[in-house]
Amino acid sequence: MPVTSPAHVLIVEDEPKLAAVLADYLRVAGYIVTTLADGAQVIPFVRQTPPSLMLLDLMLPGRGGLDICRELRTFSELPVIILTARIDEIDRLLGLETGADDYVCKPFSPREVVARVKAILRRAGGANATASGAAASALQIDPQFHRVTLDGHELRLTPIEFRLLHLLHVSMGRILPRSFLLDNVYADHRVVTDRTIDSHIKNLRRKLQDVRPEGEIIVSVYGVGYKLEI
Repeated sequence: MPVTSPAHVLIVEDEPKLAAVLADYLRVAGYIVTTLADGAQVIPFVRQTPPSLMLLDLMLPGRGGLDICRELRTFSELPVIILTARIDEIDRLLGLETGADDYVCKPFSPREVVARVKAILRRAGGANATASGAAASALQIDPQFHRVTLDGHELRLTPIEFRLLHLLHVSMGRILPRSFLLDNVYADHRVVTDRTIDSHIKNLRRKLQDVRPEGEIIVSVYGVGYKLEI
C-alpha cells in the first residue's frame, strides 16, 4: 500500500504559550507542525514550503493576518483557519475578500481546533482531486432558466431560495456571513432580519434533503452564517 506523508500545519501565532499548546495537540494528532510568530515571514515561507493548512492569528507583529490572507489568495488555495478575539468584526473577516475557510474565537479549546483542522483537511484531501468535478455534476444550477438539479432530480425553488443556493454554490466550502446573504439575496434590497434568512435556509434544506436525505449539504456555522458542502 502507498504510504502518505502526514499533513503539514503552519501555526502563525505570536503568543508563545498558545502556539506551543496548539503545536503539541496537532503533533499528537499526527501532523507535522511549523510555528511562526512574525507576520512578515508567512508569505515567503508558504511560497518556499507550502503547508497543508494554516492557522492564522490576526494581530501579528510585522504584518497583520488580514493582509496575509488577502495576498495568499492571489496565488494559493491553501486552507486557512483564522484565530481571532475580534468577534464583532467576524463578518468582515470572513467576507469573500479575505478567503478564509473557517475561524475559531479566542479563548478556544485546542481539541476544537484539531477537530476543525481534521474536517477541513479531510474535505481538501478527498475533495481536491474529485470534489470540484463531483460537486459540479451532483448539483447543477442554471441561472438563465432558473433551474436546479441535485443528483439528477430537479428542485422546485422559490426565487429567494434559488438566489441563496446560487450564492452558496459559487462560494462552495466557504462560510458566507448572514449579513452578506442579506445584502445579496433580495433584488429590491428590502430590510429583513437574520431570522428571515434562517427560515429560507430551513426550507431550502428540506428540499435538498428530499433528494439526498443523508448528510447535511448546507452547514450552519454558529453565530456567523452558512456554507455549502456537496
